[in-house]
Amino acid sequence: MSDLRPVLVVTSLYDPTADVVIAELHDRGIPVVRFDAGDFPASLSVEAEITQDGLRGRLETPSRTADLGNVRALYYRRPSGFAFPHLDQQDARFAITQARYGLGGVIASLPNCLYVNHPHYTGDAEFKPSGLAAAAKAGLRVPPTLITSNPDAARTFIKQHGPTIYKPLWNPLYRIGDVSSVVKIAEVTAEDIDDRVAGTAHLFQKRIPKAADIRVTVMGRHTFSVRIDSDLLDWRTDYSRLRYTAVETPADIELALHEYLDHFGLHFGAFDFAVDAAGQWWFLECNPSGQWYWLERETGLPMCATLVDLLERKP
Repeated sequence: MSDLRPVLVVTSLYDPTADVVIAELHDRGIPVVRFDAGDFPASLSVEAEITQDGLRGRLETPSRTADLGNVRALYYRRPSGFAFPHLDQQDARFAITQARYGLGGVIASLPNCLYVNHPHYTGDAEFKPSGLAAAAKAGLRVPPTLITSNPDAARTFIKQHGPTIYKPLWNPLYRIGDVSSVVKIAEVTAEDIDDRVAGTAHLFQKRIPKAADIRVTVMGRHTFSVRIDSDLLDWRTDYSRLRYTAVETPADIELALHEYLDHFGLHFGAFDFAVDAAGQWWFLECNPSGQWYWLERETGLPMCATLVDLLERKP
């Protein structure tokens, strides 16, 4: 008998990566219910009862209905936030919190559902200090790192470790005129540090003299590593200058990556490494909602099929 349990895909309206995953699911005859959390409550409704067997109820979009007690897997990819523009500020704030803890709590509590990834665990893993600590515990090489609001501590760290990179701990969008922008990774010197550092938390990290970057995408028990060659400090600033090569993942690195994901309860992770001239891999970060499909187009690695195998819950 065919398995008719649906896969829920929670994402924003325009998400090309989710589109190719959904197309593959459809090709395999697997039911899909796609929605954006930001659709609630205008075009998304939920009703859920708490029972001894877990949640029971349904979630409805304009074209699909999902039985909350019978969801095969949930693919969670950066949905938009809740918004209630028709309400005044105070009522909107109340409505947003009710939606987050109501609909959000229901989505996070589906019985016998495989989450890729669970939204709560994703949130935990997005804290850079937590990720760096978990990587070090798993045995990965982590560059010397300081998180501080103390200007003197920052100057001392830079003088001690030499070339140092400043990284945002989280990167919200800035509007500069009509253009969306983010704070860029940059090299800093002790002379660049002033009292403004005391205004909030900052992350400083020893710059690794890298020969290349590596993006490692882990999907379940499968690992795909791609070497990215460029002359850029941050390869994400200019994709036109990148060259890609699929490479083997060292066995010790692969074991550590799975230990890292197990620590956070994740089934997917997009890991970034710097590789030095000696061939050593240095952990930089893991994005639990990272992009990956462009790497399949560049290298031919079967990443979409592997992810859909995971969502399908193949043995």
